[in-house]
Amino acid sequence: MKTLTVTGPGTAELVEVPQPDAGPRDVVVAIKACGICGSDVYYVHRGGIPPRDGHTPLGHEPAGEVTWVGDEVEGVAVGDHVVINPMANRDGIIGNGGAQGALSDVVVLYDAQAGSHFRVIPSDIPWHVAALNEPMAVAYHGVNRSGAGEGSKVVVFGSGPVGLGAAIGFKSNGAAHVVVVDVVPQRLENALKVGADAVINSAEEDVIQRLKELHGEAPGFMGAPSRPDTDVYLDAAGAPVVIETALAAVKHRGVVTIVAVHKKPVEIDLQEILTSEVDIRMAMGYPTEIFEVTDSIIANADKYAHIISDLVPFEEAVRAVELASTPGATDKVVVVFDDTKG
Repeated sequence: MKTLTVTGPGTAELVEVPQPDAGPRDVVVAIKACGICGSDVYYVHRGGIPPRDGHTPLGHEPAGEVTWVGDEVEGVAVGDHVVINPMANRDGIIGNGGAQGALSDVVVLYDAQAGSHFRVIPSDIPWHVAALNEPMAVAYHGVNRSGAGEGSKVVVFGSGPVGLGAAIGFKSNGAAHVVVVDVVPQRLENALKVGADAVINSAEEDVIQRLKELHGEAPGFMGAPSRPDTDVYLDAAGAPVVIETALAAVKHRGVVTIVAVHKKPVEIDLQEILTSEVDIRMAMGYPTEIFEVTDSIIANADKYAHIISDLVPFEEAVRAVELASTPGATDKVVVVFDDTKG
C-alpha cells in the first residue's frame, strides 16, 4: 500500500510499504479522507519525529470505511463508516510518531474497541467533513474548558478551522450569542456561514466598543469605565494582541480560554488584571472530546463543510502538505482517496 512519509528534512514522499497484519481483535479501515494539520507541516520541516526521524508516517485526521473486522471485535461491521481516535492505537499515535499514519490506503486498529478506537457514523456524512472530527475535537475541548453553556455570550478570536469549529461548538452547547473576530473578510464570511451571530473585523473596528454594542455593558471596578458584558473570550488566533484585547475587555470574573499555540512569550500585566479576577484557562488536545464532537458534526455537517478550503487527491498528498505550509494560501486542506468527494 502507499503511505505519505517524511523521508528527510523538508521532504515527504508517497512510498510503498507492506500493509500491516491484522488479527482477531483488530479492525482494518480503508481511509477515505484525512486532513492536513499544522503538525504534519512541522514534522516534514524537521525531518520527522523520534523514534522515526527520517521515516515518520503522516496523517492523524482520518475517516474511513471498515473493510475487515476480527472475530473478537464488537460494535462494528464491514462497510461501516468510522472516525478514528489516533491517540488510542497500540502501535503508537497514528501520524504522530506511531508506526502508522492515516495518509495511507489502510490503517489497522489494534485491539479495537468501539468508543475508544473508533466511532461508527452515518453513511450520509461526507467523507471530507467526517475527517474534521479530530481537529474539531480540539476546538470542542476549548469550548468545554471555557465553561460556556446555555445563554452564554461568547467571542472567538480567529476564524481558522479551530475558531470556526469552536463557534459551532458554542452554538451546539446553547450559547446565546457568538461573535467571531478576524482581519480576513473571507474568513469572517465563513464565520457567518457556520452560524456565528456577528463578526468583527479588528483591522477596521474597535473590538471592545463593538462588543459593548453587541453584548451590552458590565460595570467597571469602582467607577472604572464599563466593559463588554461578554462571558467568554476564546483565543484561537495565537496573536499577542488577542490576549491584550481580551484582558482589557473582560468583565469581572469573566473567562479567557486559550486554545491557540503562541510561538513566543506573551507579556501579561498581573497588576492590571487583578481587579477583574479574570479566569484564564488553557485548552490542549481532547481528553474526552474525540467522539463527543462527533454528535455536533453529525448534526451540523453542512456548517462544518464551510471550514474546508481545499480537497486534494491522495495521489497529490505531497502537494497537499506544500499547500498547507504556504502562509495565506489556504485554510483547511483535506486529502481525499479514490476520487472521493463526498
